[in-house]
Amino acid sequence: MALSISAVVLLAIIVFLLIRKAGLKTGHAVVCVLLGFYLASSSLQDTLNALTTNVAGMISSLKL
Repeated sequence: MALSISAVVLLAIIVFLLIRKAGLKTGHAVVCVLLGFYLASSSLQDTLNALTTNVAGMISSLKL
């Protein structure tokens, strides 16, 4: 059975867990989100997109 989940949903869950369990302050999480928005509109957008696509491809090709 294959499980497909959006990267945005996965990252949102991770941030939520970090806020609840690891003591990440809400202000820090907001700064991280804003950094993500600024990176998405920067010249690094294509590089970051290719990087995340390649990492997701490597993870999905793992046979457990």
